[in-house]
Amino acid sequence: MILKEQLQKIANVKSNPCVTISLNTHRTHPDNLTDAVSLKNLLKEAEDRLTTTFDKKTIAPLLEKIQNISTKIDLNYNLDSLHIFLANDTEEIIKSAWETSREGVHISERFAVRSLIKSYNRSTNYLLMLLSQSGVQIYEAVNDSIVTEIKNDDFPFPENTLQVANADQASNARKVDNMVREYLNTVDKAFVKLHHETGLPCVVISTEDNYVKLQEVADIPAAYIGHAPINYNHVAPHEIVKQSWEIIETLQKQQRTEAISQMKEAVGTGKVLTDLQEIYQASLDGRGELLIINNDFSQPVVMTDERTFDLVEDANQEDAIDDIVSNIAWEVLSKKGRVVFTTQTDLADLGEIALQVRY
Repeated sequence: MILKEQLQKIANVKSNPCVTISLNTHRTHPDNLTDAVSLKNLLKEAEDRLTTTFDKKTIAPLLEKIQNISTKIDLNYNLDSLHIFLANDTEEIIKSAWETSREGVHISERFAVRSLIKSYNRSTNYLLMLLSQSGVQIYEAVNDSIVTEIKNDDFPFPENTLQVANADQASNARKVDNMVREYLNTVDKAFVKLHHETGLPCVVISTEDNYVKLQEVADIPAAYIGHAPINYNHVAPHEIVKQSWEIIETLQKQQRTEAISQMKEAVGTGKVLTDLQEIYQASLDGRGELLIINNDFSQPVVMTDERTFDLVEDANQEDAIDDIVSNIAWEVLSKKGRVVFTTQTDLADLGEIALQVRY
């Protein structure tokens, strides 16, 4: 949710100029030593381009931000990319777990939010349930990272205290099975309450048998989106989230594949646009249902009016928007459409960008 809120805030800023600086970074030493040099060079490039194009007095607050921003970034705790958004009245620093294909300095009337949209679309927020002999813990996770452990009136859930009455009953497999189901049914009801509160799906780490039984007693089986086998020697949060991330990655790829199939099916209905000008205008009108973009595609333009533009080759030329694709992606996303960036070649016959429209 934090990334979504940051994206909404940044994408709605309009100022001349807005400076976006993006670079790929490193999580570990000594590779991260190069990040400081890369950042310094990009900040110098931004300052040089601004002072060449704009009146220094007008952009004085922005230049001050550029000169001081590096002191606010701890490069010892980098992820896979770093994004800085600066304007006279704006200063945002965002670290992302995804590499960016748009390294460099971008100067326009709006921030280049393409990388944030990609990060947002490829960030899955979910619940992670550890169903073990000692009870049930639930964590909130984003991709391969634990956000927090859920602690409320239900969780952590105590171990199964349901016991058979005597030795004869203990040897009754059906009796034992029913008691396990009763316990899992109670766990499920507690989870469903949490699911309704958060809207989040759940990955379960447990034995295969317990997961099958949980599915059988579940009130909302579809809320459980995956399962990985439990290894009782490796149940620390940082270990089980590695298992869940493999499931989430597979689901994300499946969703991208399904989006491409949806786009191809829509071609026959006449609701797919591939002309960049038409796509832009449809996105402004809120007609965008599904936008699919090749990861490497970008296009600088110069606006001729509020709804049309001329294509240009040099993103640094005067009055140029360095990537109209970023603007289109935000227009679609902000108007309740879906945006998918992909490297999958199945879209190649439709070109670099395609938009399925609602009408």
